Amino acid sequence: MAISVFDLFKIGVGPSSSHTVGPMRAGAMFVEALRELQMLAQVQRIEVRLFGSLAATGIGHGTDKAVIMGLMGEWPDKVDPLLIEPRLLDLHETQCLLLAGEFRVPFVWQRDMRLLDENLPYHPNAMTLSAYAEDQLLLCETYYSIGGGFVVDQQQAASGQLDQDQSELPYDFSTAAQMLSQCKTHGLRISQLMLANERVWRSEEEIRQGLAQIWRAMRTCVDAGLKHEGVLPGGLNVQRRAARLHRSLLEIGKPNVIGSTLSAMEWVNLFALAVNEENAAGGRMVTAPTNGAAGIIPAVLHYYMKLAGALGHVGHAH
Repeated sequence: MAISVFDLFKIGVGPSSSHTVGPMRAGAMFVEALRELQMLAQVQRIEVRLFGSLAATGIGHGTDKAVIMGLMGEWPDKVDPLLIEPRLLDLHETQCLLLAGEFRVPFVWQRDMRLLDENLPYHPNAMTLSAYAEDQLLLCETYYSIGGGFVVDQQQAASGQLDQDQSELPYDFSTAAQMLSQCKTHGLRISQLMLANERVWRSEEEIRQGLAQIWRAMRTCVDAGLKHEGVLPGGLNVQRRAARLHRSLLEIGKPNVIGSTLSAMEWVNLFALAVNEENAAGGRMVTAPTNGAAGIIPAVLHYYMKLAGALGHVGHAH
């Protein structure tokens, strides 16, 4: 199975790639299936059934809310995180779901959002979405959120064919050791080898634009985490710490604190914490390759760009 860097790094929202990003994608996929069948205007009721882990911990991870946003036609990389709660509040007040962002469908949360204490055979992160016209079932699909924002439907799960993309890569590998061996054999840097593989799917211009977009999302996430204060959602009254730690680090070793090797790990840890807090708050972030590990790569990149800029090695990142 060929996997692109854009499969591993997905722009989305927190707090979980498997419990938030994947379920939102599943809801949006269901809407697209209804659209292709020209059934959207016929829908009079939507039922959501969450199974296994999605039911057990889904509320804490916002799975129920994520599915609803997907059913409203939103995708994790496009949705405005600041609009999620107001739109959900409107749903609760009106008991109407704006299906695909166009069609108002009655939705009673206690009746139509069902968290079930059972597992489906293929994977614990399972959900079934059903659309009805009165008592007639129009469409029923089961989706599995298998981690990292990846979603497969029941047909893919039953066939065992999780990815239809069987593209042949010029430098195929399954392990890091194989990748490094190919670099040595062909006299390529890792970046050159990966760029050659990515060209199977996209032009070099599209690749570089896509990577720049991912980096902007990572950078924005770090900056937001360094700015926002208060209590994280979830009911445990966990205080945000990144903004306060940021102010403390700025006071240490002025004026060249970011360039100090003695404070390198403090800065990397701070940037990672900023991302993790934004993730926990349901903010915009990048799965790298999961939400749980989302802080590591942007933290290292953010520190490198700050340090390199301080030392005059490179210019600003674009």
